[in-house]
Amino acid sequence: MDYRGVGFWFDSIAEAEDDFRPRPALAEDATVDVAIVGAGLTGLWTAYYLQELDPALRILLLEREVAGFGASGRNGGWASSLFPWSASALAERYGRDAAVALRSAMVATVDEVGRAAEAEGIDCDYVRGGTVTFARGRVQLEAARAEFAESEEFGVDRVSLLGTATVRSRFGVPDALAATYTPACARVHPAKLVRGLARAVERRGATIAEGTEVRGWRNGVVRVTADGVDRVVRAGTVVNATEGYGSQLPQVGRRILPLYSLMIATEPLPEATWERIGIEHGQTFADFRHLIIYGQRTADNRFAFGGRGARYHLGSTIRTDYDRSPRVRDHLVRALTELFPAVSGVRVTHHWGGPLGVPRDWHAGVGFDPAAKEAWAGGYVGDGLSTTNLAGRTLADLLSGRRTALTELPWVGHRSPSWEPEPLRFVGANAGLVAMEGADLEERLTGRPSLVAKAMAPLTGH
Repeated sequence: MDYRGVGFWFDSIAEAEDDFRPRPALAEDATVDVAIVGAGLTGLWTAYYLQELDPALRILLLEREVAGFGASGRNGGWASSLFPWSASALAERYGRDAAVALRSAMVATVDEVGRAAEAEGIDCDYVRGGTVTFARGRVQLEAARAEFAESEEFGVDRVSLLGTATVRSRFGVPDALAATYTPACARVHPAKLVRGLARAVERRGATIAEGTEVRGWRNGVVRVTADGVDRVVRAGTVVNATEGYGSQLPQVGRRILPLYSLMIATEPLPEATWERIGIEHGQTFADFRHLIIYGQRTADNRFAFGGRGARYHLGSTIRTDYDRSPRVRDHLVRALTELFPAVSGVRVTHHWGGPLGVPRDWHAGVGFDPAAKEAWAGGYVGDGLSTTNLAGRTLADLLSGRRTALTELPWVGHRSPSWEPEPLRFVGANAGLVAMEGADLEERLTGRPSLVAKAMAPLTGH
C-alpha cells in the first residue's frame, strides 16, 4: 500500500520515511513479556515507559498496517489537556479531589509529550501555544463563560476569557463575541511524533511487527496472521491499544464505536494572510458549536482543519473509502471560510480522515486485569494525542505493579458499557450527528440553547 495517500501528515514525511517501507511481519511464533496490539500512540507510549522502568522487558508490538497508520498519524495535531469528561462531570462522578487530580495530570501531560519528544530527538513541530476557542453568537458566549467559570472553580486549567474588543483586534473572526484561551495545548505534527516514537522504542529494544493482523487473544495467547500464515504469540500480558479499530475484534466489539472524523489542509498561506487571521505558530483553535471543529497553523503555514459530520457505518464497518467524503469536505471548507473570511478561495491540497474510538458513555478508560493477562486503554473520543501519553505511563506503572499517583486517577479501571446491537447502534449514532448539526442551526436562528442538543446529550457525550 502507498501510505502517502493516508493524508497530509503522512504525505509530508513520505520521502524522509523511505516511502513507508513496512517493517518485517512476524516470521515465527514468539514468546514475550508484553504483546501490544496496535502500534499507534497508546501502544508506543506504553512500550516507551515500560522500557524506562525495565529495559530488559521483551516487548512486541503487533500492527496490521504500519506504525501510526490509524488516528495517531491522522489527527488534528493537538497535544491538549482535553479529556472527554469535563471537570464538573468528573467531580460529580468521583468527587472534587479526583477530578482535580485527573485535570492536573492532563495539564502536565502536555509538557511531558514535549519533554519526551525532545529527549528522543523527535522533531514533531511541537510548540506550546495554547488553544483559542471562539464564541460566535449568544449561546456560544454562554458556553465560553461556563468554561471560564469551571476553570476558576477547579483552579487547574487557567482559562482566560477574552472580550469582544480584544478578540476582534487580535483575530480575523469578524462575528466573534468572545473567546477563551487555554494555555495547556501544543501544536504538533502527529505523523512525525508517532513515527519518531516508533523508532525510539525500537532503539531501546522493542520489536514492531508490521503487516501482522491480530485475530484475537485469550489468557496471554495472541492469534495473528502474517504473510498469510497463522502464528501464535505467548505473552505475560497483552495490551489492547487498538482504539477505534478494536471494534473489529471479538475482545472489544460493541465496547467501542468507530466514528469518523475528517480533515482538510490548505496550501501554505503568505505571512500577510496569517497576520489578518491572527493565529500564531503553536496555537490551535475551535469554536463552541456542537458539531465539533478543530484546527491548527502548521509549521509550513497551512491550515490543518477538521471536524465531525461523517456518518457512522452499519456494523461498525471500517473501510478506506470512508476516509474521504465530498459532503464533509465541502462542510469543512465552508466552516473554515466562515470562521476566517481571509481564506476565501484558498486552495485545499489534502482531504483525509479516519475512525476514532467512542465508548458508550464517552468516558476514556485504562486498566489491567492480571488474572486475564490483559491491559487496555482507549475511548479518547478524539482527545487522544496527549491522553495516550498519560495512558502509556499509567499502564507502565500498572503492569510493573507500582502504586503511584497515576494508578490512583479515577479513569483507572473504568469499563464503559457496550453500545446497542444493530440496527439500534446505527440509528442512534447517526441520529446524534444529525441532531448536533440541527442544534447548531437552531441556536443560530433562535439565539437560545438548543432543545435538540439537550435531548440528545446522553447519546452524544455533551
